[in-house]
Amino acid sequence: MISRASEAVRELPAPPIFFGLFAFAVLGVLLYLVLRLDRD
Repeated sequence: MISRASEAVRELPAPPIFFGLFAFAVLGVLLYLVLRLDRD
């Protein structure tokens, strides 16, 4: 089971740090838009 999980991780198209940065950027943009629209 553990070897199966490691194989799935190895097949990711990009390193895990990329997904973390991408998620952080998306959340940051959404938060910015919400705050900007809320001010109007």
